[in-house]
Amino acid sequence: MLDRYAIAIIRWPLKQAAVQLTKWRVKPDTVTLSGFLIGLLAVPALALQIYWLALVFIIINRLFDGLDGALAREQGLTDAGGFLDITLDFIFYAAIPFGFALADPANNAIAASFLLFCFMGTGASFLAFAIMASKHQIDNPVYANKSMYYIGGITEGTETIASFVLMCLFPTYMAWIAGIFGAACLITAATRVWAGYQTLRTLNTPSS
Repeated sequence: MLDRYAIAIIRWPLKQAAVQLTKWRVKPDTVTLSGFLIGLLAVPALALQIYWLALVFIIINRLFDGLDGALAREQGLTDAGGFLDITLDFIFYAAIPFGFALADPANNAIAASFLLFCFMGTGASFLAFAIMASKHQIDNPVYANKSMYYIGGITEGTETIASFVLMCLFPTYMAWIAGIFGAACLITAATRVWAGYQTLRTLNTPSS
């Protein structure tokens, strides 16, 4: 729900940064990999319950994630770059609940497991539809240059990061935040499965 507004705010500053980094010959894939490695540092920070440091790593990861896309649009999109970006994003998203489980297994492990279960639903429906959307050449109506196609839902990138930020700011409420956000992810997954199935079913209906 919030991605369209976030994109509108960050598009211009990211483009300006991408123009400068292009002059310095920085490649999008380098930014993608660097941001991923920095983001993974949030896991040991969470395990040690240094939540403010984990939050810093999460924010840096997300800034790099936006920047690599701006760089790719500046220098030219590639399938290899798109594949690397989306794969590392999903690994990063899964790493954060794991970090909270390590921080406090007694209170967080079940909530983290539930959130990972919900992430599987949103991720699988996202990727499965992306494959079919590519096959049928369905364009993304929200963000034409994005490497993978997003179908409607109530939890996307912005909402996910907002939940991670809240968990870091209020770690004692991690289980509640994960439960509420996980439920929203299940709604998103159900919406994507239904909408994706209906869309593809229509496309595959033989013409009379």
